[in-house]
Amino acid sequence: MNEKQENKKVFLEIVSKLKDLIIREKLQPGDKLPSERVLSEMLGVGRSSVREALRSLELLGIIETWHGGGTFLASSQQYRLVELLATFILQENQSIRDVHKTREIHEKEAIRIICANKRLRELPVWESLFLKIELETEVIRDHILRELLIASENRLALRIWIQLAAYSAGALKKVTTEEEKPILQRLLTSLRLGYEKEALKAYTEWLDYL
Repeated sequence: MNEKQENKKVFLEIVSKLKDLIIREKLQPGDKLPSERVLSEMLGVGRSSVREALRSLELLGIIETWHGGGTFLASSQQYRLVELLATFILQENQSIRDVHKTREIHEKEAIRIICANKRLRELPVWESLFLKIELETEVIRDHILRELLIASENRLALRIWIQLAAYSAGALKKVTTEEEKPILQRLLTSLRLGYEKEALKAYTEWLDYL
């Protein structure tokens, strides 16, 4: 098992243990979770791993962190909605291939939405990213993908994408290579012009690197 697969396995194990803890302790929305240190000891994993898992659950809306107050289960209405999504996404027997495909669906739909909307196509972020790539400034892969999801203006899709992207963190957190740059420039140019077919074609080529 390589490092990427091992990280995914550890992440899923922590989330599964947290879910078991919530059920075992009969915690309700609004109840406080143990501290990172206590969770680390209870679950037998490092604090950094616990912190990353909690951050992912917070982005999904399952938990809330109050500065100086601790971490709590989110309000019941929000918790029940996102819990169903998280349960589907985070099942241990969920195929990693299916997770990647689901992430790609969200990314492709974001591209379609942007291409169909003149206001979204003209957002300054696309020119900024194009210039960064052209000037050989370091651009992290998931920064580009995240901007696509943000621009699509679907907050729930963004939350789901963030969780799905956690499965590909090893590849998505890397800096774009020289080989990727022409592909990304075609993607961004097509996006700004509203050429959906060309943008999706460039995106599909880019997938070989993700």
